[in-house]
Amino acid sequence: MVSVPFSRSRTLIVAFEGWNDAGEAASGAVRRLRDHLGAEVVAELDPEDYFDYQFSRPMVTTDADGARRILWPGVTMFAPAGPPAGDGHGVHLLLGTEPSRMWKTFAAEVLEFVRDARIEFVVFLGAMLADVPHTRPISTFASSEHAGVRSAFGIERSSYEGPTGIIGVLADVFESEQIPTVSIWASVPHYVHNSPSPKATLALLDRLAEFIAVEVPRDELVEEAAAWETGIDQLADDDDEMASYIETLERARDTVDAPEATGDAIAEEFERYLKRRGDSSTQ
Repeated sequence: MVSVPFSRSRTLIVAFEGWNDAGEAASGAVRRLRDHLGAEVVAELDPEDYFDYQFSRPMVTTDADGARRILWPGVTMFAPAGPPAGDGHGVHLLLGTEPSRMWKTFAAEVLEFVRDARIEFVVFLGAMLADVPHTRPISTFASSEHAGVRSAFGIERSSYEGPTGIIGVLADVFESEQIPTVSIWASVPHYVHNSPSPKATLALLDRLAEFIAVEVPRDELVEEAAAWETGIDQLADDDDEMASYIETLERARDTVDAPEATGDAIAEEFERYLKRRGDSSTQ
């Protein structure tokens, strides 16, 4: 494995379900990392403090013994299992539902965990709905507010201005505490927003490997991504309007040279995403 800057740092990788997680791509990536690394739960934030249960509703499920139970929304912190050894020895994870209230208090509690774990580097994973075709490689964009990170990885500072999620809040808090951060976002086709996107999860994990020395086995995920793409192809085959729209997106993607590679492009995608959210909320 090629050595990368920060590869030996104690790193926290963060993803939240909800606003920041189109196609469940970001949360899916962290779950794959959790399972691959065998990370152990070290803390769970009290959901009563941070969640509006009418917005993030608890779920009824049945366990292996047939008993019904309630799964509450929450946020869980994971740490490496066992003594430090091998790739991923310093990787910590933060995974859960985006909180709906008391973000400043939430950020302070997460910061306390980060200090206690002696985290030296933080990577945020996110995914947004965008005007991109499912038939092309999933585009990703990495940015950082930290000059040292930008220099080490050759990435840009995001030029986005507008509404933000908990990822933006935490990034601001960590940077103010001199903890370097990077944010990696994947663009998910908005016309398949109701289903998980393993192709976007794979894209995030591939991009993440540029920043930390951990690689999740890809074979199963590659197969899932191929099945996802085939399933959408079949839907388009039965829907002329959808097929025509996808062809339009393909032409736009093919004729523009890497529009996802600039901060202005990511801002434009955010703005289109927020407009779609606003339009749907008024219907």
